[in-house]
Amino acid sequence: MLLLALAALAAPVVYAAYPERPIRLIVSYPPGGGTDVTARQIAPGLSERLGKQIVVDNRSGAGSTLGTSLVAKAAPDGYTLLMADTTFGIVPGLYHKVPYDSLRDFAPVTQITSVPGALVVHPSLPANSVKDLVALAKSKPGALNYGSGGVGTPVHMAAELLQLQAGIKMLHIPYKGAGPAFADLLGGQFQLMFPTMQSAVPYIKSGRLRLLAVTAEKRTPAYADIPTMEEASVPGVVSVAWFGILARAGTPRAIINRLHTEAVKVVQEPSIRERFLAETAEPGGGTPEQFGKFIANGIAKWTRVVKAAGVKAEF
Repeated sequence: MLLLALAALAAPVVYAAYPERPIRLIVSYPPGGGTDVTARQIAPGLSERLGKQIVVDNRSGAGSTLGTSLVAKAAPDGYTLLMADTTFGIVPGLYHKVPYDSLRDFAPVTQITSVPGALVVHPSLPANSVKDLVALAKSKPGALNYGSGGVGTPVHMAAELLQLQAGIKMLHIPYKGAGPAFADLLGGQFQLMFPTMQSAVPYIKSGRLRLLAVTAEKRTPAYADIPTMEEASVPGVVSVAWFGILARAGTPRAIINRLHTEAVKVVQEPSIRERFLAETAEPGGGTPEQFGKFIANGIAKWTRVVKAAGVKAEF
């Protein structure tokens, strides 16, 4: 009994010393994408506050599940973290066999940021509003083409959600990455896409793409005159890109709390907030419980969309 009591007293001291070595922040994609950029934006501040280096470790492959599974199988000690994103909530409904359980194998820390999606069309398309687009699609079923960076990506799923909610049918053209998709949209090879506002803004500003609506629950301050999808007559089309930190399930609550506290402070730093807002991103910082509920709701939602739309995975 004495040994147990001493161990119980010693445990907070062990956790209070966390971290004692560098921490790996796994990104399940190659360098340069939104998830990687977000991880590298917060890593320096988090390193400074925790007193140990945060090593951003890119582990791409298998539709983002390779890097994610590394965290699911890591020791629950807070030294291997995941910079999760929207795809984390899509994968459970998209793939029948995934080497982890998205809800049971991870411990939410906090959401870092969220970015509204955008419904953009090529200027040659005779549609100046969502109503125009829906009417055009209904008059010519299957004639309109939309692109994405691949089957099951958030860009693809947002378009599937629009089709389900509006009762229209369009043709999906998947690409190997958002870059090639954007290039062909700008070239008029297809008519519309649902990228993030963050990636679409340069083309909207230059007039090379027309913004019809945002796929968030509220309007974007930088484009306050642009309606949400619900305001534009198609309710239920909400698709927001998000990024957040997850740890391995079973990580001591004291460590989760430390990570949460320091991550929120980083997100609230004026320089970080201003950078996020300039990129049309909304700074996060909610509690682990709030983040966990958000993820669970997203998994349930996208699983329904995948099933209703009959989306088939490609790996």
